[in-house]
Amino acid sequence: MPAEEARKQKIVKIVITGGPCAGKSTAMSWIQNAFGNLGYTVLFVPETATEFISGGVAPWTCGTNAEYQKVQMTLQREKERLFHQAAETMPGDKILIVCDRGELDNKAYMTDAEFKEVLDYLGTNEVALRDSYDAVFHLVTAARGAEDFYTFANNAARYETPQEAVTLDDRLLAAWTGHPHLRVIDNRSDFEGKMQYLIGCISTFLGESGPAIAKKKYLIGCPDPVWLESIPGCRKISVTLTYVKSTTDSEIRIRKRGEGRDFVYYKVERQYLENGQRLEVEQRLSRKEYMRLLKEKDPAMKQIRKTRYCFFIDGRSYEVDIYPGCREHAMALVPVMEPEAPVVFPEEMKVIREVTGVPGYRNADLAGGRGALR
Repeated sequence: MPAEEARKQKIVKIVITGGPCAGKSTAMSWIQNAFGNLGYTVLFVPETATEFISGGVAPWTCGTNAEYQKVQMTLQREKERLFHQAAETMPGDKILIVCDRGELDNKAYMTDAEFKEVLDYLGTNEVALRDSYDAVFHLVTAARGAEDFYTFANNAARYETPQEAVTLDDRLLAAWTGHPHLRVIDNRSDFEGKMQYLIGCISTFLGESGPAIAKKKYLIGCPDPVWLESIPGCRKISVTLTYVKSTTDSEIRIRKRGEGRDFVYYKVERQYLENGQRLEVEQRLSRKEYMRLLKEKDPAMKQIRKTRYCFFIDGRSYEVDIYPGCREHAMALVPVMEPEAPVVFPEEMKVIREVTGVPGYRNADLAGGRGALR
């Protein structure tokens, strides 16, 4: 492939995950049809666990569950690496790699001690593992809300009872909680509506036309961090946003995001179009690239530091941003498909008002000293 063409190529890797009998197999067909028609080369990485279990390699046939997970995750990451390597040789400039489950799905099948052992064996950490994917889409098991459709007929490796499927669904969602682009596709509509919602969520992430999937933003009273951290599966994420000088009309910012001492880095370039819409391109950075861009910080913009709490309650995703020095107020972000649909909050979150798109509450306003958050 000519070097000039390779520079234009964009490879995006997403995960389709969820509990047993959630519709993943059908989702793959919908994704192929929808995005193939939009000019994407769509590649599918098959589910490694199903391959292994169908072939006689399983947690109950190996010496220990940890030993099984080591070989499964080793094969899984090698498959993903080779798919990416193959994608780089393909002529298309838009390539979508779809993983039927990602590496972090395996956490749901391990104890904490086993998971640590496997991470040490692989020489990685949980944040790097989770955020190595560009986006994650969790399909909720039919055993939660669509019980009549829960079946063993379409997967020979499935063995969970409906109640076990619900428990596993919760564990899988908890494993991925904290990913910057995690969306949950539940069973509130019929199955076709579920698939349409999934395609809309992926379309929005890719910047393609489709159903309006967005986040609503709310000004709330600052919740008790002790309560937030007590929510099962809640992840506490450190986020630093820095605006970088730009020689174009684009708005450029870099983001440092992680837990403890483990971080990942991004560059986001946002351009506002004449029709009022915005085009946003996100790029993963190495630490060296991040540090280089940090030297190009826009002196007119303050650096934004915040702690983001990511959690789910009754299947609803919430993100709460708490800012240092701001004791009274915080921000809450809730993904929605229909802007007019009401949003329900737990009683521990005191909503003051919705501020979606309101000047004074955008990141650029906060960085530029025009923020209304106190």
